[in-house]
Amino acid sequence: MEKTGVVRLAKVLRLLVTITFLCNLVALILVPGLVGMYSPHGVLELYRYETGRIFWEFLTYWIWVWQAENTAALTLFLLFCGSCTAVLLWQGRRLLGSIIEESPFSRANARNMRRAAVCCFLIALAALLRMVWGFFYYGAIFPLFTYNALFIPIFTMAGLLCMVMSALFRQAAELKEENDLTI
Repeated sequence: MEKTGVVRLAKVLRLLVTITFLCNLVALILVPGLVGMYSPHGVLELYRYETGRIFWEFLTYWIWVWQAENTAALTLFLLFCGSCTAVLLWQGRRLLGSIIEESPFSRANARNMRRAAVCCFLIALAALLRMVWGFFYYGAIFPLFTYNALFIPIFTMAGLLCMVMSALFRQAAELKEENDLTI
């Protein structure tokens, strides 16, 4: 059987999603060190003087980053959102796999989309909590002008879109099952 353009596109997309998933896992491992570099007197300050020890200093931030409230909150937020993003990418990979197998209308895809929606809503909730925490921690309104304020509506709408897609996949799977029984 000849492969359609949709299947070829799904294979390319699945490869790209897999690469992104692996990069996401690497980024999750690096989050505490990167937060340490972001903070005042981070690794970049030490790098000027001791170029041979940069790796070890980077590793020390895995412990140090939890000692200050703001760096701990940022690290927790990024780890949580990164984990949710990994789940989102994995669900997308599973969905693309079913398209490659030419069985896109299944209950499994409806469940995958529902899981993706839950992850989107969790990211939006985490961004809202971090923004509210920022109001109290900094005593100012500038958290409204950060990426957290953008995450809330973007991921809420993405979650709603995934819920709609989940309902469509579920209904299509039911119609397909009904159609298969009617001969």
